[in-house]
Amino acid sequence: MSAQTIQILQLIIAILLIASILLQQRGSGLGEAFGGSSAIFRTKRGAEKIIFRTSIVLIIALIGLAFAALFIGK
Repeated sequence: MSAQTIQILQLIIAILLIASILLQQRGSGLGEAFGGSSAIFRTKRGAEKIIFRTSIVLIIALIGLAFAALFIGK
């Protein structure tokens, strides 16, 4: 992989990570983001759980690409 390819992948992953974080609203469910309301505490289910886990995977991928860029740059 070239340094330019890693930079492009970092940019794409960073944009996806920003989107996944913005979809998560602290203290409210995904349904509330689109107009619903939830007055009781509940665990992450369905799409919320998928978005949460996707953001973790994207963070790990971004860190991995950052380390790869360090080693390829030398």
